[in-house]
Amino acid sequence: MAPPADGRLQLETARLTALYGRRAVVKDVSILFPTHTVTALIGPSGCGKTTFLRCLNRMHELSEGGWITGKVLLDGEDIYDRGIDPVELRRRVGMVFQRPTPFPTMSIYDNVAAGLRVNGRRSRSQLDAEVEAALRRAALWDEVKDRLRHSALALSGGQQQRLCVARALAPEPQVLLLDEPTASLDPAHRRRLWERVDAVRARGGAAVFALGEPSASWSRLRRSVPFAISAKTAPSRSPATRARSIAQPEAPSTSEATSPSLMLASSSSFWRRFASRARSQISDLR
Repeated sequence: MAPPADGRLQLETARLTALYGRRAVVKDVSILFPTHTVTALIGPSGCGKTTFLRCLNRMHELSEGGWITGKVLLDGEDIYDRGIDPVELRRRVGMVFQRPTPFPTMSIYDNVAAGLRVNGRRSRSQLDAEVEAALRRAALWDEVKDRLRHSALALSGGQQQRLCVARALAPEPQVLLLDEPTASLDPAHRRRLWERVDAVRARGGAAVFALGEPSASWSRLRRSVPFAISAKTAPSRSPATRARSIAQPEAPSTSEATSPSLMLASSSSFWRRFASRARSQISDLR
């Protein structure tokens, strides 16, 4: 596949299949994520969105029985090559999960500083300034500036999620992955999160996020590219329990799928069909 005409190729999957043991949950997916773009993966629960995202920074291999076939290329280099340091990779490809995942044994300060320390030595004053800047970008600084040495677990659920956003943003990643990240955020902080996502795009990065359904909050993002996800289930299941694709027409099926599996169908007709629905949900931003 040729790089897009409007930007340098940043991230690409080539015939990516993700498995748990012998069970494939993501099958033969090839997709480009160019610079200056935000890509939305939209599909029902259980269709493989999270697994796909976790493949993009080698988190999937930390799951029991998790492995892949195919390739994930970051600026032309396969991130699964033996010479790639997964820790350094995750600094370049940050991730925010659906549920807050602060490091439980670390303070608020150290949670944000963790990714910065991976990137080499910094003076204490420089580290302090970068931690503050990340917390401000995540709209959390004013709430925690007097208790930075307290446990991150002392924060509320919404604050913990913003802390995880700050931790992901602090190293200024090239790619930001977000797995339905707004569930624990109120409307005002959802807006701030999408502003941060757009800032990653604007400085030449790329963002990829997963949603269960279209939403007005991300539809305002510039250069957004929506993809529908088709969840195929085993033919033996009853029609009532089969996950239905939100894409029309459906993505091509794979042979004898035995569990929900992620496939992608794009894009412009899908976006037009859901744009009016997204506009009708503008109230969720107020």
